[in-house]
Amino acid sequence: MSGVALALEVVVVFFLALFLLHRYGDFRKQHRMVLFATLLAWFLCFLIVFILPLDVSTVRPPACVETRVKGVVVVPKICQKPWSYIPDGILPVFWRVVYWTSQFLTWLLIPFMQSYARSGGFSISGKIKTALIENAIYYGTYLLIFCSLLIYVAVTPKLHLSWSGLRTIGITAANTWGLFLLVLLLGYGLVEIPRTYWRASCHGQLLAKTYFKAAKLMTEKADAEENLEDVMEDVRTVNETIKYNHPLRKCIDTILKKCPVEYQEKMGRNMDDYEDFDDKGNPYPSKKSLVKLHKQVIYAVQRHNRTQVQWQILLDKAFHLEDVAKNESSSTHKFVHSFPSAEPPGWISKYLYTPTVEWYWECVFRRWCYRVLAVVLCVFSAAVVWSECTFFSTQPVLSLFAVFIQLAERDYNYVYIEMACFVTIFFLCYCVYSTVFRIRVFNYYYLAPHHQTDAYSLQFSGMLFCRLTPPLCLNFLGVIHMDSTISHQTRQPTAYTSIMGSMQVLSFIANGFYIYYPMLIVLLCIATYFSLGTRCLNLLGFQQFVGENDLTSDLVDEGRELIRRGTTDTGPSFKLSSRYINECDLTCVCAAQSRRDRSDKAELLQDVEPLDFTGEEPLETDNRRSVSLYL
Repeated sequence: MSGVALALEVVVVFFLALFLLHRYGDFRKQHRMVLFATLLAWFLCFLIVFILPLDVSTVRPPACVETRVKGVVVVPKICQKPWSYIPDGILPVFWRVVYWTSQFLTWLLIPFMQSYARSGGFSISGKIKTALIENAIYYGTYLLIFCSLLIYVAVTPKLHLSWSGLRTIGITAANTWGLFLLVLLLGYGLVEIPRTYWRASCHGQLLAKTYFKAAKLMTEKADAEENLEDVMEDVRTVNETIKYNHPLRKCIDTILKKCPVEYQEKMGRNMDDYEDFDDKGNPYPSKKSLVKLHKQVIYAVQRHNRTQVQWQILLDKAFHLEDVAKNESSSTHKFVHSFPSAEPPGWISKYLYTPTVEWYWECVFRRWCYRVLAVVLCVFSAAVVWSECTFFSTQPVLSLFAVFIQLAERDYNYVYIEMACFVTIFFLCYCVYSTVFRIRVFNYYYLAPHHQTDAYSLQFSGMLFCRLTPPLCLNFLGVIHMDSTISHQTRQPTAYTSIMGSMQVLSFIANGFYIYYPMLIVLLCIATYFSLGTRCLNLLGFQQFVGENDLTSDLVDEGRELIRRGTTDTGPSFKLSSRYINECDLTCVCAAQSRRDRSDKAELLQDVEPLDFTGEEPLETDNRRSVSLYL
């Protein structure tokens, strides 16, 4: 059974990581190495979380440890092995492979792949050169930190350098950095996750926040369209300058392939112009400038596509919430959609999820389920905060999770031990990992669902997971008093802690930072509860949804008007693949038709005079921009 449990968890974790990567990444467009590195990083981190409870249950309780009394082996009680028991020698090898592979990914491979993916180079060697230059400072910083710790150990008389000691110093340095970030993310998630579910039960507030997001997203969408227009104008200028037989023409063709289809058709390659280029004529752009332009095109196109998809999804969400608000007062107790789906209903909608069932779920049961879930999560959050502040106390045992595990050890209930460990570490991981998925650093790092996350953000998330998971697991083992370095108890260590090594090599970290720094969670939870970070961002000019605020109310009203226009311009005859089409999309369709008409006229006049790109085309672009900005 032990092999079955281990194999089953490996398969489940792999498909979980694959599902998340499919949700956020794009298998068809993104580079295979980017997808593989991200999938491997997520898989290894999730695997550590799922396998660690098995490691804890494999450790024999103190009452089952063999002792020697006058040379005679005494076993106080015959203890049965757990159903998921993993034979000795397997887990240490497993942890070594998983841990060092994840560290290789997060400190070496993924940073290099990030720079490689963001590079605008036109060849593999050019991208590698750019990645090496960008990571030189990055690697030098970590080398400096490691050397500093190495000097500290060397000048300390009580400490002696050895290979195991050096390895422990490296592990300690990595875990210290991860613990510093872990506490920040955990303090935010312990409060924000229960609050999010509680607010989700309030349809009025949820709808107001959706309107607020619509106003902000429309501004971002208009800015993305304007940025794309500016970049495409630069591409068009370069495309006209560099002729078909220029040495840099291949670079232009590569850039054109990254442009949207309508712009490719508009600019083309101008194959009918066979004029040779003249080195003594007008100056040509350098390859370095083309690399920069290539990078700008990739960023502008990805951002434009992301905002378009997010706008359609936000429209769907707003329409659904408005339907819920309208149906709450329905006397027929049947859910009626403002825009029914054009597709025929399936057997689930016919027999299981009928309009009556949908009405009771959307208008009655959903809010209460969210509220109950929010209360349960609040209890878990309070237990985590208390345990993080008291896990260093072993006499008496104050950590709630340590008390639960010790009670299960007394009864030798291994299933309860595994379930308690799994629920605890799963909740900790959910608070931390969900925060990683929620945060957004401008447009530098942003995990957008529906296949809209860029390669850099995917790899950055994988790098964060690999750095956060080991200290998270050590913190979990400390909370349940399974880490002898922190609890100072004499008991059989887990295979995971044996791989981490003895943190006593750096006693000021083991006896100080690891114990007292997690107490900072209390202050972070208080700051998150009162939304201090959100209020500070709002004061700095970054619009945030802050309750009763004039700016927030104005953006909510603006978003409501945007959704109303989207509702007015949406109907059964305008259904697209994304279900709805807005006013801006209709304008783009009309503009595209106008461009085709002018293109036909230009072909008729081609023999008379060349096509003037400075004529009516910018006027059309400006008109399209004005419509987008006023939506």
